[in-house]
Amino acid sequence: MKKEIKIDGMHCEHCAAKVESALSSLDGVKKVKVKLEKGLAKLDGDVSDEAIRAAVSDAGFSVTGIE
Repeated sequence: MKKEIKIDGMHCEHCAAKVESALSSLDGVKKVKVKLEKGLAKLDGDVSDEAIRAAVSDAGFSVTGIE
């Protein structure tokens, strides 16, 4: 399942790498790509929206939407 996650609070490549690492560590994730300039992450895998929100929050950022 592919999801697009809108993320608030990323300001640099280090932020994007932190989010990518947090999402990649979730069980069921096959692939993650974070796009800093667009403020979003594209995730491929079987992961609940709640788990995604928790991982991003734990990394210090906010999810503003998941499609």
